[in-house]
Amino acid sequence: MARLPRYVIPCQPQHIIQRGNNRQVIFAAEADYQFFRDALVEAASKHNLAIHAYVWMTNHIHLLATPGKEDSISKVFQSVGRRYVQYFNYSYKRSGTLWEGRYRATVVDSEQYLLTLMRYIELNPVRAGMVAHPRDYPWSSHAFNAQGESGLNSNWLTPHEEYSRLGRSKDERQSAYRQLFRAAISGQDLKAIRESTHKGWALGNERFKEQIEALAHRQASSKGVGRPRKDNNR
Repeated sequence: MARLPRYVIPCQPQHIIQRGNNRQVIFAAEADYQFFRDALVEAASKHNLAIHAYVWMTNHIHLLATPGKEDSISKVFQSVGRRYVQYFNYSYKRSGTLWEGRYRATVVDSEQYLLTLMRYIELNPVRAGMVAHPRDYPWSSHAFNAQGESGLNSNWLTPHEEYSRLGRSKDERQSAYRQLFRAAISGQDLKAIRESTHKGWALGNERFKEQIEALAHRQASSKGVGRPRKDNNR
């Protein structure tokens, strides 16, 4: 099947996933996460990509980010991918590809799904059974968004306006954000997030999808019922 062209819509947030080839480990030590972080922060600043939430698992990464330009995401991932593969191959005396082809990205209706998607991303280590609570996982945006912790792992993040609407002060926003984690993400939302990311559909209501189709000049949602696909997203 031919690959669908990605949506290129500046100033609209996107959920981005990049996996290791054959689900192999892409982070094997603390230094690996740190090198990836530094490469990503540098590239995001250079190419105008605002990152709102993230989690870096052992064999894949999630980002929720807003591109400022049409090529912001592609240039960031080209830069980071190239630098990190060179670093990883040199560090572990290996050769060849590290990534599972192209990154996956889906444009997100910020009003309906942005906060839910932030929770989905930061809960990844919990769903994987790695930690009991997202605050216990060091390589995610949860400490920044929920607790206001600053540092090398978070001071480069950019709060989205939907997050900013949670309260008038930082303390109010963080408290309101923590409250969101008291409720589970609905099965319907989980399905919508996973399906849109896997298939490249827009994540939002029908009106939003129609708007994206008009802007991107390609299909943004399913137009019929097909054979179920195996879930490849956690």
